[in-house]
Amino acid sequence: MGEAIADIIQKLHRTGTHPALEAMRKDIPEGVLPMLSIPGLRPDKVLKVHRELGVASLDELEQAARQDRLRAIKGLGPALQRKILQGIEICRQGQGQRHLHRAAELLQAAEENLRNSHLGLKRITPAGDFRRGCELVRDLSLVAETPRLRRPSEALKTGAQLTVHLADPRHYGITLLRATGSQAHLDALQKRAAEKALVFDEEGLRRGRRVVAGANEEQIYAALGLPFIEPELREGRDEIDRALEGRLPRLVKDKDIRGILHAHTDLSDGVDTLDDMAEAVRQRGYSYFGVADHWQSAHYAGGLSLKEIAQQHASIERLNRDYGSSFRVFQGIESDILRDGSLDYPDDILERFDFVIASVHSLFRLDRKSQTERIIRAVSNPHTTILGHMTGRHLLRRPGYDIDIEESLRACAK
Repeated sequence: MGEAIADIIQKLHRTGTHPALEAMRKDIPEGVLPMLSIPGLRPDKVLKVHRELGVASLDELEQAARQDRLRAIKGLGPALQRKILQGIEICRQGQGQRHLHRAAELLQAAEENLRNSHLGLKRITPAGDFRRGCELVRDLSLVAETPRLRRPSEALKTGAQLTVHLADPRHYGITLLRATGSQAHLDALQKRAAEKALVFDEEGLRRGRRVVAGANEEQIYAALGLPFIEPELREGRDEIDRALEGRLPRLVKDKDIRGILHAHTDLSDGVDTLDDMAEAVRQRGYSYFGVADHWQSAHYAGGLSLKEIAQQHASIERLNRDYGSSFRVFQGIESDILRDGSLDYPDDILERFDFVIASVHSLFRLDRKSQTERIIRAVSNPHTTILGHMTGRHLLRRPGYDIDIEESLRACAK
């Protein structure tokens, strides 16, 4: 980093602005800035679209792409148009959503506030898509027990984000069940109730005017002839049929996790030392810790040289001697998958590791057939232990990344 960029950063940090930034803001309409949120659309392309087509908002950009107007600009074309439309759709899907851990922080703060509110609320439980374990949470929702209500339940909006569902003890279970969702799961329960000549509504599970079950979820499922269905399974797929057939899967719980894999130290693009990370994992009660720094071809992430690998392995052996049988550090590496599906390590190097993570970090625009063949060859390598970065944030950031998931997973199974 040069002195000029360092000076800009310091002034931005001290004042929140910079003369060069203010000058650019005068030239660029405010509506152009959201275009920078589209995955893969670089600032220079945004500027070119604005200056040559007069596009000044996301809506105008979408319209220009659908009308095939970007093709006329040098350096742009059909591929970028498709990428823009895919990116806009990704942005729309994520609007109003937050990652699970962010939602957890907000819900925990809201719960603490409610407990300190002197309203006499009991059994405050998170609901909605957070309780179902969805990775992205749209609706923040809590269910709280209150001594008495005139109605079975009452939903209170506290601002634009949070809904608190109040219920008396007799209706707590049905309120929690309905507030958890999903709607498709609730529809399936309603259908199941009708088959048994029951009514499924905010009162609970009723036969005529008599409430059969409503105080807790277990009673409601049992009255429907079903075992308890965990919230994470309530997505309206085949969970009802599986429950009836006794084929519900056993969910992985936090206590089932025995160790941590795919961790980067400060030798590549991590921030903590091997010793500190291993001890932090051990202190949390896990049995093992797997280090998987980047290989040296990952220059963008400070990948390890052969000399650094040898030094790290010596450090791991030292830690394992010190820990004895109480804890184990495994020697791993994250190896890049090259264009042809081979790994960026020769076999004699791969043999030195306890596990190998094969990941895609480049060439995201290969066609579906080539990309799939690339993945299949990588997982067919006898040294590959884990396939990493096949989807998730890398896919979201690069909409052109396209593989046949089912075929790739079949190759992993083999």
